Amino acid sequence: MDKVSHVDANLTLISDYLRAMKNTGVLGAGRLGRATEIVKRMFDDKNCYTFLSMSGPMVPGGLRNIIRHLIENGHVQAVVTSGANIVHDLVEAYGGGHYRVPSSKDDKELREAGMGRIADIFVHEKDFELFEKGIYKFLDSLPKELLTTLAPSELLTRLGKTIEDTDSIVRQAANHNVPIFSPGLMDSMLGFHLYTYSTTKNLALDFVKDLRILGKIVTEQKKMGAIMLGGGLAKHFTMGSTILRGGLDMAVQITLDRPEGGSLSGAPLVEGVSWQKVQTSANFETVIGDATIIFPLMVLGILH
Repeated sequence: MDKVSHVDANLTLISDYLRAMKNTGVLGAGRLGRATEIVKRMFDDKNCYTFLSMSGPMVPGGLRNIIRHLIENGHVQAVVTSGANIVHDLVEAYGGGHYRVPSSKDDKELREAGMGRIADIFVHEKDFELFEKGIYKFLDSLPKELLTTLAPSELLTRLGKTIEDTDSIVRQAANHNVPIFSPGLMDSMLGFHLYTYSTTKNLALDFVKDLRILGKIVTEQKKMGAIMLGGGLAKHFTMGSTILRGGLDMAVQITLDRPEGGSLSGAPLVEGVSWQKVQTSANFETVIGDATIIFPLMVLGILH
């Protein structure tokens, strides 16, 4: 048995800190260290097709540039996300922003001031109006025959090609042939605007087509990895698709959810072995914590 290695108080580099977590080897430190090593192997292995799955407010929570960087530099090959993260990326792409809520304001005051709150983040109503105008302009530019034949991922690729903001995740994904899958797209402001647009124009997305696109990707890969930030529908869509090949070869999840309730969001990754969502020989690790803190540390430590 190896002894627990204590953390050196003189560490100055994030990469050294993460190695110290691995060498400590126990509790949350050990989980973080092992998860970092698995993510590094995903990034380094050119035969590994890596999904990045995102639930929760990852974009408004400060991860937009980290995610964009991973896409631009070929570290992730597909994104699976809630519709909300797409919306918040586009809010910034169309000129809006995310702000810290003043501690003195309550939700009634925020509502009266035309602001929506996500924990201690707020977005101006006027920024959502910019987003709405941008989406309607994009939809109006599509040929009529495409309005009823596109899969959601294809729609997002075409949308990304029209975005000028170089920091946009949607833009960079489109430019680097990284598909964005959003099985819950309709449960977002983008979905709402697609609905309102469909009340005057013949618009219908083909969600089954997205599964065909995803199925082709999954069955063609030698290795598959997944980095899952949060749980929910995005996590299940990522893992569930890999049943077609017997599961993931490498997987890391960072979540604040608990396993006791039996929901997928808090389920340990080892549970996926029984469902053929994780290979019996896979390397996987769960880190319990806030992904907006932990994931940037992992990425900065690995890349630098």
